[in-house]
Amino acid sequence: MRYEVPMLIKRLGSTVFWAFLLVSSLLLFPIAALIWAVTFLFDRRLVLLHQFTCFWGSLYTWLNPVWRVTVEGRDKIKAGATYVMVANHQSLLDILVLFRLFKHFKWVSKIENFYIPLIGWNMSLNRYIKLRRGDKESIDQMMKACDETLASGSSIMMFPEGTRSTDGKLKAFKHGAFTLAKRAQVPILPIIIEGTASALPKRGFLLQGRHAIRIRVLDAISYQSFKDISVETLTDKVRSMIAAELDPHGEDGDTELLAASGR
Repeated sequence: MRYEVPMLIKRLGSTVFWAFLLVSSLLLFPIAALIWAVTFLFDRRLVLLHQFTCFWGSLYTWLNPVWRVTVEGRDKIKAGATYVMVANHQSLLDILVLFRLFKHFKWVSKIENFYIPLIGWNMSLNRYIKLRRGDKESIDQMMKACDETLASGSSIMMFPEGTRSTDGKLKAFKHGAFTLAKRAQVPILPIIIEGTASALPKRGFLLQGRHAIRIRVLDAISYQSFKDISVETLTDKVRSMIAAELDPHGEDGDTELLAASGR
């Protein structure tokens, strides 16, 4: 029988977690600002600042005893390679656990996140890429910023579903990430996130007790394997690949995979 965590303990644990996030952000943002000020002239891609941000984000899963996070396939992210990284999106926790990769990339994130005090300010320092959902001009600006970021040698990280799933099931993918990969002629790196939807569902901020969380980096999909197919076909194929990994026995997975070699 599965043990249900009492509501009082959930509320207490959640209060402690969010309070720690606030206090730690007050302490860590000045360090991030100092790193930016010292390094931005010679570290044009802000690699050191992003590594510190990975440490900052990872604190909350390292120190939380009820989340057992495992990362598989991190070695598949090749040093010096540039990717369009795409992951399924189940929870607010996805952002924190993806920092556990400790690999360089720029987030594409909704503009509202950049308004969050301390955390959003650090996102701006890192030159993560803003997006106002449903705004064509903002989407065009985001795509241009992503093109420039990829050309500079920095990978980008996107959730092609666009928003978190409310029921844990994979939503339809938007075409943006795949258009970028074709234009920049860089590999696509699919990433699977499992367990975060149960740990912190989309609705609310109440942590749900002990959960295993797993991140799996799949083989990179080389540009050569998709250069001759349409963006629409590419989008469908990558979604089917991720769906099959999330539900290997279900019917939502087209198991025809693209060639999984490097760039």
